[in-house]
Amino acid sequence: MTVSTQVPYLLRAARGEVLERPPVWMMRQAGRYMKAYRDLRDKYPSFRERSENPEIAIEISLQPFRAFQPDGVILFSDILTPLPGIGIGFDIIEQRGPIIDPPIRSQEQIDKLHDLDPAESLPFIREILQTLRREVGDSSTVLGFVGAPWTLAAYAIEGKSSKDYTIIKSMAFSEPAMLHQFLGKLADAIAVYVRYQIDCGAQVVQMFDSWAGQLSPQDFEAFALPYQRRVVEQVKQTHPETPLILYINGSAGILERMALAGVDIISVDWTVDMAEARARIGSNIGVQGNLDPCVLFGSKEVIRDRIYDTVRKAGNQGHILNLGHGVLPSTPEENVAFFFETAKQIKR
Repeated sequence: MTVSTQVPYLLRAARGEVLERPPVWMMRQAGRYMKAYRDLRDKYPSFRERSENPEIAIEISLQPFRAFQPDGVILFSDILTPLPGIGIGFDIIEQRGPIIDPPIRSQEQIDKLHDLDPAESLPFIREILQTLRREVGDSSTVLGFVGAPWTLAAYAIEGKSSKDYTIIKSMAFSEPAMLHQFLGKLADAIAVYVRYQIDCGAQVVQMFDSWAGQLSPQDFEAFALPYQRRVVEQVKQTHPETPLILYINGSAGILERMALAGVDIISVDWTVDMAEARARIGSNIGVQGNLDPCVLFGSKEVIRDRIYDTVRKAGNQGHILNLGHGVLPSTPEENVAFFFETAKQIKR
């Protein structure tokens, strides 16, 4: 079979092609470890301005592309970005993270939420993604991303980041019907948002259910998995050819359940061996990951050895090389550069 060289490399892997090396990008590759980003942050201290002003967001998205030529360029944004479009305001405070005030804790608040119209509430997303596609051409794959219903609900109900998620879990165990209604509304809005990102130029979309790893397997099946699946099913109805990736932090105990979400690729964190992850997920789903981000603080020899170990265990089909979570703010830029250089030199 003749394969078009016009299809970006990462997209070929996401579609299941056998390739001589894995495509490579990094979660949070645009961000605080880069001096260029910190300089922009000093000039534009508001995160929402940086992520919702197209000119700034495009520049930030392209900083790692220009520096390292990754195979994936991801939209610079936040998982909470679509929430104001359904009636949930938020702010992001440097060093503290997202703040939602008032948090969503009553039936009345949930009843007041409305459908998402992304063209109206998120016009900047279209400009950012369309421009990224033009800028990178076929030399890289443009990735969009969204938050999954459970994780967005956790932020909205807790009102901020949390260590133990007592408020949303209390709602799950004392008022499950109300929580299910909220999760359903979020799932429908996220599905609309994913479709919008694809229509605007995203070639692959990653869904982050970052906090679903805080659930027991039983509760994951009740409160996270059905709503991940609801998003995926709606997107696949209209965009069946667009690969979808699911990432959950701390997911070693629920990998088999993640595979039931209907996504094309499971992004694996570093707490599970890649060969084991492959065996547990099954051969019909791709994998992404899964170096410990702290490996990038090691020597070049350590970084190289870990890359080769992961790539060997993942095999030559359906693997996207990445970290097991986002690149850390204090990571040396030269080690990030070495990570990309080493990955691109692999020949299998």
